[in-house]
Amino acid sequence: MAAAFGTSGLRGPATDFTQEVCAAYVTAFLERCGEASARTAYVGADLRDSSPRISGQCLAAIRAAGWTPVWAGNVPTPALAAYAMARSAPAIMITGSHIPETYNGIKFYRPDGEFLKEDEDPVRLRAEAILAEGRAVTAIEPGTPLADVAESYVRRYVDAFGPDALAGLRIGVDLHSAVGRDLTLAIFEGLGASCHPFRRVERFIAVDTEALDPDDIARAREIIAEEKLDAVVSTDGDGDRPLVIDGTGRQINGDVLGVLTSRLIGAKTVVTPLSSTSAIEQSGWFEQVERTRIGSPYVVAAMASARLHPVAGFEANGGFLLGDDVVLAKGTLSVLPTRDAILPAVASLVLARREGLTLSALASTLPPRFMKADRVKHVAADKAKIFLGEVEMSRSFRQNFDARLADPLEISTLDGVRMAFANGDTVHFRQSGNAPEMRIYVETGSLESTDALLGELIEKLQSAF
Repeated sequence: MAAAFGTSGLRGPATDFTQEVCAAYVTAFLERCGEASARTAYVGADLRDSSPRISGQCLAAIRAAGWTPVWAGNVPTPALAAYAMARSAPAIMITGSHIPETYNGIKFYRPDGEFLKEDEDPVRLRAEAILAEGRAVTAIEPGTPLADVAESYVRRYVDAFGPDALAGLRIGVDLHSAVGRDLTLAIFEGLGASCHPFRRVERFIAVDTEALDPDDIARAREIIAEEKLDAVVSTDGDGDRPLVIDGTGRQINGDVLGVLTSRLIGAKTVVTPLSSTSAIEQSGWFEQVERTRIGSPYVVAAMASARLHPVAGFEANGGFLLGDDVVLAKGTLSVLPTRDAILPAVASLVLARREGLTLSALASTLPPRFMKADRVKHVAADKAKIFLGEVEMSRSFRQNFDARLADPLEISTLDGVRMAFANGDTVHFRQSGNAPEMRIYVETGSLESTDALLGELIEKLQSAF
């Protein structure tokens, strides 16, 4: 798998991000940006072993293109994006997000916001032309990072929610190798929570918040019991997907966090992919719900055409996109139309306090719909395409794969193959746009039946591939 645009950003094996590839794509991206103010571009990176090398190559490419590169350091993707957007400047984040550690990626941000699907082909074609010319640059050392990027991200939440927003709560912070681990701790402490940090590791761990390792849940449950915590919070590697485990030791799904956050900020329009829970519509909390394909660029594009404001967007992974400035308890939280992990983690706990409920009880106020996802790794794109085609077109294939899938009421191919059944259940297969993985999303009316169905289908997927 060579470096290519996926669901969100350029992704591929870390070895594919050579000096030539970085120079070509960064140059093509900056040309696409046009004449941004001050011709300054910001660069940040996650904590993968390959990220320093790729960062140096991208910084050199920016300079070679006649722009001023600014090294933001190891900061969360939304921190970098927010800082650059506020200055009408482009940004480049070196991150593979949640995909395996041997992979990496480059995520681009235009001066006016997130890099969209309509930007991909022009940048790819221009990059291919530059590659044919054989251009390369010599990597430069990043140097001392601009500290204000990280500091601004902490202030963003403390200033808007206030220093007492989470006073009285005991929060565990799973640090692992998340690039924003220290900032997450600083934000929650700045909001008044008593924090218990744990599991700081120096070797990069690919944490997928949609398909969490059972050991991570078990560890959190033990610490919740030992420390009498109200919740455990964390993020994926680059800080754009939240992980929240409530006081009972149960993970609050990302789309549920998105619903709760949208309610707290008073959103009138919610934009979310078709993989998110149907409890969004069933709650009746929002005047308009717009469904999209999976991937934040699709969500951003649909948010831009929303009629009713404030508008919020989120994905099933919980990454939250804020489409408007919103006034909160102590200040205004400025627009940030890219995935962010901190806002949904904070907002859900703030809403629970406001309602006088535990986080678990708050989540239970939603209609009983339970969506979970998992994945099978190392699935080649050609094999995935054949499988999805058979699922869509062949009743006998579905019958043989699992009899419960034989006769859906509806089949959607907006993104992969999503089947809706008479009993209200949904099963959705899709090939990941970021890694060679087959993903499956299952929703039923109970946690137990979702777990059971998902587990059984995953076993069958593993056998199939």
